[in-house]
Amino acid sequence: MAKVNFTIARIEGHSCLAGKSQSFLWDEKTPGLGLRATAAGAKAYIFQAKIHGSTVRVTIGDPKSWPIDKAQGEARRLQRMVDEGKDPREVRADQRVASIARKAEARRQDVTFAVAWEAYLKARKPHWSDRHYQDHENLASEGGVPKKRGKGVTMAGPLASLRPLKLADLTSAYITEWLESHTADRATMAALAYRLLRAFIRWAADTDEYRSTIPTDVYKVRSVKDAVPKVKPKDGDCLQREQLPAWFDAVRKLDNPVISAYLQALLLSGPRREEMAALKWTDVDFQWRSLSLADKIEDAGRVIPLTPYLSSLLAALPRRNEWVFSSLGAEDGKIAEPRIAHNQALAAAGLPHLTLHGLRRSFGTLSEWCEVPVGVVAQIQGHKPSAIAEKHYRRRPLDLLRMWHDKIEIWILEQAGIKFAPINEASNLKLSC
Repeated sequence: MAKVNFTIARIEGHSCLAGKSQSFLWDEKTPGLGLRATAAGAKAYIFQAKIHGSTVRVTIGDPKSWPIDKAQGEARRLQRMVDEGKDPREVRADQRVASIARKAEARRQDVTFAVAWEAYLKARKPHWSDRHYQDHENLASEGGVPKKRGKGVTMAGPLASLRPLKLADLTSAYITEWLESHTADRATMAALAYRLLRAFIRWAADTDEYRSTIPTDVYKVRSVKDAVPKVKPKDGDCLQREQLPAWFDAVRKLDNPVISAYLQALLLSGPRREEMAALKWTDVDFQWRSLSLADKIEDAGRVIPLTPYLSSLLAALPRRNEWVFSSLGAEDGKIAEPRIAHNQALAAAGLPHLTLHGLRRSFGTLSEWCEVPVGVVAQIQGHKPSAIAEKHYRRRPLDLLRMWHDKIEIWILEQAGIKFAPINEASNLKLSC
């Protein structure tokens, strides 16, 4: 193996011999340093030595980027590794892995809450109900979107202020300050946002991509626990039995028959306001007297009885589009803001303020006058079963629900002083419970 002193002229003049795939030129001054030229015209400094009885060859770099003295210095460094019994290839591979790990860790430490939150929602969505997923989106929304109900734009959710924050900066002190800043104006939302954030932190701790990016157990620190709002249950607004005549009289006199029917449907069936508002004509079965409602607990929705009086109200409504409670002024074609009309009816009847959710609460409360089984009311309203027997051993068919639901409606109408003669088998039911 002929050796020469490396000079600029010799480096530039070296080329691959004819008929060869590659040719080598070796440096006389530096053991193991060579210059390789290929048939394609490429050149590179290399280092070659023997270790553990095997030949090791490592590419140093292009002569255009490596001056001769730098290439000689790198060759000497690699020779020292060989003298120490280290394989330069393995050392270089370890360094490459370490470099990749350092870069990955740097990226992990730079990841923001917004990026990780979106990954969290994507990963957990298959395991959540639509309502639960929507809560996560709403509480982290940056706001500024036109409201679906009413005028103006939506407010930013409590979690929105965390979006630009690096996960590494999500310390207990920061969470404490964040909670305190939102508690004064929106205590209930702040408490819910904290519970969602706590679940997110637990998920991040169990996910390889985000593990160790958030300080350990930040939500367990005493300062954070003390800052979580202590939200007391609201005193539920509810119609009393003696208020039923005034309420029905005022609501039935509303100019808008769609809103009038909608409000009565909330009281007589006890659904959530959005469940009833989203009712389509295809969800109504007048023949077999049933309503198919979307449900925040059951993804497949639930089917409840269509009572005689409510059936007569729905049958009288105009069929202007797919929605039962349609609205010509709403963008999506269905009822959007019935609270204004309801408040007007309450004022006309001289009744205290009553929310739309209060009508749902009223259904459950008034049902007790008829001594209806609690599980029946819960199944009609779409409540989650509250006991083992209800959850695993009660599967009430629709006709059993209908028997009790008809009795509830008859009793409510009787207390309201409304005379109604159903034109079906329900007319044979007794008017008292």
